[in-house]
Amino acid sequence: MADGIRGKQFENYSEEIQKGILLHRAIDTFTDAHPIFRESTKRLHERYHHYAGVIVDIFYDHFLAKNWANYSNENLEEYVSRFYQSMHTHYDFLSEKAQNILPYMEKQNWLSSYQSIEGIHQILTQMDRRTNNSSNMRFASEELQMYYSDFEQEFSLFFEEIKIHCALKLKTA
Repeated sequence: MADGIRGKQFENYSEEIQKGILLHRAIDTFTDAHPIFRESTKRLHERYHHYAGVIVDIFYDHFLAKNWANYSNENLEEYVSRFYQSMHTHYDFLSEKAQNILPYMEKQNWLSSYQSIEGIHQILTQMDRRTNNSSNMRFASEELQMYYSDFEQEFSLFFEEIKIHCALKLKTA
């Protein structure tokens, strides 16, 4: 939802939602400038240009979902179920865009599908359709498979740093 909240529109939400939006923005800024993330995007720039960062975000989501047990004591399926329930419980607080996308997200179980390369391929194909197939993201799972261990290693290093960054941000919020 935070991606669709521009400028100071976040001030229209409760204090807790504002904190979440601001944390999301801080994560995006940290990620986009991080040398490890940028190293990952270099492999994709020639073929995908400015979509390389979006693709690496999705690749990193894959490694988080695939290795979920390394990062959480809660089972991924239970977490995903609790997430969707929370979205329904707090539906009125969601932006219109988030409300519109929720049924598709839930029906296709996006969060769980990130665990597999096929799931990532489907997500990238859907995103490519939104660009009228001009981004070519539907082909990016080829690079994921080709450089799988490199991307996974970069994700693992990056994720340790983003956890520290988020903890510091939450302390000062």
